[in-house]
Amino acid sequence: MQTVHKLYRMEKSRIGFLKFIFEGYDNLAVLTTLDSTAGLVRLAISPGCSSEAFAVMEDLKKDIMISDV
Repeated sequence: MQTVHKLYRMEKSRIGFLKFIFEGYDNLAVLTTLDSTAGLVRLAISPGCSSEAFAVMEDLKKDIMISDV
């Protein structure tokens, strides 16, 4: 199993919030900002945790503008 990398474009003002959300889930995923001006981030999802990480992202999409890249 390997780490899964997924790119998202989101509201740049909410990047810090999303980073703290994933820091709260130990070893689930790590969020990296690739371009803060464009709101481009990469989620590095731990092996075997894809379904949980995607579920968190889908739930957050209800309140934050997040789109897959």
